[in-house]
Amino acid sequence: MQKKLWIILAMVFVIPGLLFTASCAKKAVKEDTSLSQQAQDEAAKAAAEKARQEELARQRAIEEARLKEEAIQKAKDNFLNEDIHFEFDSAVLNQDAQEILKTKAEWLQNNPNAKSTVEGHCDDRGTLEYNLALGERRASSAKSFLVDLGIAASRLITISYGEERPIDPGQNEAAWAKNRRGHFTIN
Repeated sequence: MQKKLWIILAMVFVIPGLLFTASCAKKAVKEDTSLSQQAQDEAAKAAAEKARQEELARQRAIEEARLKEEAIQKAKDNFLNEDIHFEFDSAVLNQDAQEILKTKAEWLQNNPNAKSTVEGHCDDRGTLEYNLALGERRASSAKSFLVDLGIAASRLITISYGEERPIDPGQNEAAWAKNRRGHFTIN
C-alpha cells in the first residue's frame, strides 16, 4: 500500500511537472523562432528602405548635376547668341546694349578661363573703309564697357567685319538694324 501511495504521489507531482516543463519549453522555442524571424524581417525592411533612400539620393544628385549643366549651357548660349545693337552711324551703347553687356560680364566673371572676341558689324550703307572703321569703334566700345565692369582686357579681342557678314541681306530699315550689331564668340 505504501508503494501505491508513493506511486500515486509521484504521479500527482511528477507528471504535471513534466507536462509544465515540456509545455514551457515548446512555447519558449516558438517565441524564440518568431522573435528571430521578426528581427530578420525588420532587418530586411530596414535594408530595403536604406537601399531605396540611397537610390533616391543618387537620382537627386544626377538630376541636380543635369540641371546645373543645363543652366551652364543656357548661360553660354545666351552669351553667344545675344547680340548688342547700335543706332545708325553710331558706336554709342544704348541702355539695352548695356544690360546685355552686364549679363555677358557676369558670365565672363563666372568663367575666368574664357576669352572672347567682340565683333563689330555694320549695315551696307557707307563705304567699305568707313564701315570697317565704324565696326572697330563698335567692338571697342563694347570691350571698354566690359573692361569697366572688371573683365581683364587681355581676355577680350576686337575685330571689325564692317558690312562683310550681314545677318539679314535685305535692303530695308529692319534688315539694316539687325546688321548694326556687336557679336560675341568664345575663343
